[in-house]
Amino acid sequence: MLRKLVLSVFLSAVTSMTFAAPAHSPTQDREHQFLMTLHMRDEAHAFPATGRLPAMMRLHFDMVLPVRAPAELEHFLAEVYNPDSPSYRQFLTPAEFTARFGPTLADWNELVAFAQRSGFTITGGSRDEMDLRLSGTVAAVEAAFHVTMRTYPHPTERRTFYSPDTEPTVAMQAEVWHISGLDNFVRPQARVHRHGAATVRPDTSTGGCPGNSYCGSDMRTAYYGGTALTGAGQSLGLVEFYGYDIADLQTYFANAGQSSSVPVNGISTDGSSVSCVHAQGCDDTEQTLDMTQAIGMAPGLAQLNVYVGGSDTAILSAMSVVPPRSVTGKVDAQLSCSWGWGPGDPAVDDPYFQKFAAQGQSFFTAAGDSAAYTAGSQAVFPADDAYVTVVGGTDLATSGAAGPWIGESAWSDGGGGNYAADNILIPSWQKAAIAQYNAVSARPGSTVLRNSPDVSAEANFDFYVCANQSGCTANQYGGTSFAAPMWAGYLALANQQAVASGLPTVGFLNPTLYAIGAVGGSGYANAFHDVTSGTNGYPTAQGYDLATGWGSPNGTALITLLVGAATPGFSLSANSTATLPAGTSGAVSVKSTASGGFTGNIALSVTGQPAGVSAAFSPTALSAGGTATLNLQVAAGVAAGSYPLTITGTSAATATSAAITRSTTLMLTVTSAGFTLSSPGIVSANVGASGSVAISAKPSGGFTGSIALSAGGAPAGVTVTFSPSSIAATGTSTATVHVASGVAGGTYPLSVTGTGGSVQSTTTLTLTVVPPGFTLSAPAALAVAEANQGTLTVKSAATGGFSSTIVLTAVGLPAGVTATFSPATISGGGSASAVFAVSA
Repeated sequence: MLRKLVLSVFLSAVTSMTFAAPAHSPTQDREHQFLMTLHMRDEAHAFPATGRLPAMMRLHFDMVLPVRAPAELEHFLAEVYNPDSPSYRQFLTPAEFTARFGPTLADWNELVAFAQRSGFTITGGSRDEMDLRLSGTVAAVEAAFHVTMRTYPHPTERRTFYSPDTEPTVAMQAEVWHISGLDNFVRPQARVHRHGAATVRPDTSTGGCPGNSYCGSDMRTAYYGGTALTGAGQSLGLVEFYGYDIADLQTYFANAGQSSSVPVNGISTDGSSVSCVHAQGCDDTEQTLDMTQAIGMAPGLAQLNVYVGGSDTAILSAMSVVPPRSVTGKVDAQLSCSWGWGPGDPAVDDPYFQKFAAQGQSFFTAAGDSAAYTAGSQAVFPADDAYVTVVGGTDLATSGAAGPWIGESAWSDGGGGNYAADNILIPSWQKAAIAQYNAVSARPGSTVLRNSPDVSAEANFDFYVCANQSGCTANQYGGTSFAAPMWAGYLALANQQAVASGLPTVGFLNPTLYAIGAVGGSGYANAFHDVTSGTNGYPTAQGYDLATGWGSPNGTALITLLVGAATPGFSLSANSTATLPAGTSGAVSVKSTASGGFTGNIALSVTGQPAGVSAAFSPTALSAGGTATLNLQVAAGVAAGSYPLTITGTSAATATSAAITRSTTLMLTVTSAGFTLSSPGIVSANVGASGSVAISAKPSGGFTGSIALSAGGAPAGVTVTFSPSSIAATGTSTATVHVASGVAGGTYPLSVTGTGGSVQSTTTLTLTVVPPGFTLSAPAALAVAEANQGTLTVKSAATGGFSSTIVLTAVGLPAGVTATFSPATISGGGSASAVFAVSA
């Protein structure tokens, strides 16, 4: 008989060894802070856990830092969308947003350091994006965030979901806004739907694609109707939770008898694949139709950016900066989302939606396709957020294939109303419209909560769709999924006209939309198709309603109102930041950009500089399109810090126009004479031995003195010496850490401080003390027949300077089996033969 022996070889050393936990942890010096948003699902409180996630399972997640100065940001947004404000549509670049409202460099550096010492892998993110995208094992996540990742029964789906069992905390001084990816209670849902027997079908289909279904180009004919504007010079971004197969897009245009020259740029925001192949279980229906609708409305786009990611914050953060491989060098001014998801805290994505608005980006999202919202509606968000434009559904009629608009009614499946579960308050620009609607509606909207939709477009089951590398369908798919990217394409036409007219782009659409609707009259009637028939559960009405919002776009008239008149004006721009050491000077270039035929001179001034900082322009006035230099002189005694300077340009009033004032912000950072210390951050040493690491200095602000080095935080038995003990401003010293024989193994935080006159700088080291020990390796199994013997090799590996003798023994052997070792003792790094004999 052949026996398979599973071996358990127990080792003992001649000298005794004690393994102890670390005496000190580097995170113990930091308070464990709760985050600013909620993470644990209510359902995790309501149901008993069914298990735990495996410790070595890898999670992909996203750590988000908060907006700095949120009240100031709210004020900025109110001004930038107020037509009477000098700041009207003076949008920020991502760098300018970071300088004013983004995380500080210190907070960002602390977040990166936290991720690194937690053992996480960085997969994306930046300070300008306000987030760090990471992956790590469940064990590392649990240790870093002080949670246990448990599984729970899903209340409505036949699966379990995972969630932390308590709110996470972080050992950081900087505040953290949110961590995305710690649960999978809600999976992102594509809004697209395929018709069913009980679903409303279109009465007629008059599109130009096969089967008389609608092409994306039919939406262009119906809602724009012109040829001059194509979206040229504009880039458009799509939110996608899965990738796509470009072959499906090519099949669509080939079968429709059309062509497209719009370059498609797939962007992985967190390592997610931008490829989606149906044979591998991936469905790219939503992704492909989003592309066809956007391109159909704006066939001259400079670029279509498809952002693919595993979480909402990973995608939205990437959309808030200039995308990789951008052909415009700017953020996408129009963004579209045809997905719904349910964050544990509805406030999670607001920093990004606010950032979009501040940067002149308009975000369109599909309202959903389950009719009026109820308490049981699923994945409504983000279609009830206050900073997005929500697009509802209609049933469109055209005069014939590729023909113009002739009529439109509310689509019965289109989403709308308010969703109390998210508790998002009604924005100021919507209050008057709701009051007007409630005065005539038998089913009023909320005067407290955000109401949807804002606008609408064709969404019935009459589109042409090619997806999943499996051919195309006609009149099978519908949903507000088709309406949202169409609206984003329409805005690209408006922004093209704005740029051509020397005007700023439109930005967040809603303040302007509701202002147009509030005025009413012929302006509104010419700009919108006011949908007054049909229902989604809410009745339609003249003007705004909760089935179709303000209606669908009506040709070029709405574009003209959105862009505004090309009145003479100008804007100012300058570097967003300038850093000068105390006692030095520097210069910043300031440029004016004229619009609407502006030809006047612009007088320049600057405010906000602290005492000791002088500022002068050369020249003191600009011509239209001119450039000036702001010369800054910082006295030696100016305190280090950051100072926001406001650069203002004012044109003289004329007989036909009032004076124009525009401004831009420069963040002046003053640094004092000093230096910084740096090190690799990690040093290791065996018990009874030493380890060394280089400590380097880097001067700033003209510092030239000598720097004396000292160490702190060392536990008993650990000493630190420096060679040399003092270094020059650009010097390097070797820090030698000696660990006495009695020090317990573990990790210990050490600090190295440099002192040069009145200036000090500190760098931290994590000391890993490796105790004496060893590991043993051998094959896990050995097959030996009765009355035979088998041999395997046992190897040892020493750690921490272990040098004692290791005695080998085997226990747990069954009756009739003996084991002998040759030799019976080995040293660290040695090996022996183990002979196992099986009796007959």
